[in-house]
Amino acid sequence: MTSITKSAYSDRQIVAWFRGLYTVALADGHYDPEEQELISQLTNDLADFDDVKSLETITPEELAASLGKDPETAENFLRTCVLVAVADGVCSQPEYDLMQQFSNTLEIEVEALKSLEHTLYKPEPQETNAGAASTLTPPKKSKSGVDVLHPVKDWLEGMEVKDHRLAKFVCKVIPPQCPFERDINLFGRKVAHIPPLCKLNPLYEQFTMLRFRSLSYLADDCGEDVTKYIK
Repeated sequence: MTSITKSAYSDRQIVAWFRGLYTVALADGHYDPEEQELISQLTNDLADFDDVKSLETITPEELAASLGKDPETAENFLRTCVLVAVADGVCSQPEYDLMQQFSNTLEIEVEALKSLEHTLYKPEPQETNAGAASTLTPPKKSKSGVDVLHPVKDWLEGMEVKDHRLAKFVCKVIPPQCPFERDINLFGRKVAHIPPLCKLNPLYEQFTMLRFRSLSYLADDCGEDVTKYIK
């Protein structure tokens, strides 16, 4: 099978795109394992570009200048920003604010993105130590039982995969199966159970669908062997 390179975006756009995702990953100052893995993949993927020596953050103005202001491109970029922001199951206020800044500078308004505001984890300073890192308090659940993330879920499912570099990135950062479920045993007795990521991440089903679309695109449209992404 011959692999076919398909690029919907220029090298300049992809570099700016990955720098934007890197900036989102660093926005809240919390370096969870999932976010560390994202940063590692971004760094590795940008190594293919000769003019990029290291991954750097990017301002909204720089992003717009390189990415352009095509609405479809902007929406797909923002969708991947959500993927990065909610990689650990949490969307923080700084990450949300940055995505809104990107959205404004790209001159696009995504109503669905605003639904994330209802599920933010907000930092609270440690009372006992003014210099300590802030902790995260969970968002309040809807009393009516309405899925407040329904708009952003529908919006994420509308993403079209049409660039082999982004498709590979999605396949790398979204695990092939729901990970991390395990029991913690002590002296032969189960003392705790850690639920799988799909129980922790409210957008896991949408991410899984995006991964499937990316795999299908690489296999069917690009003729690439995707077995390395499904093991």
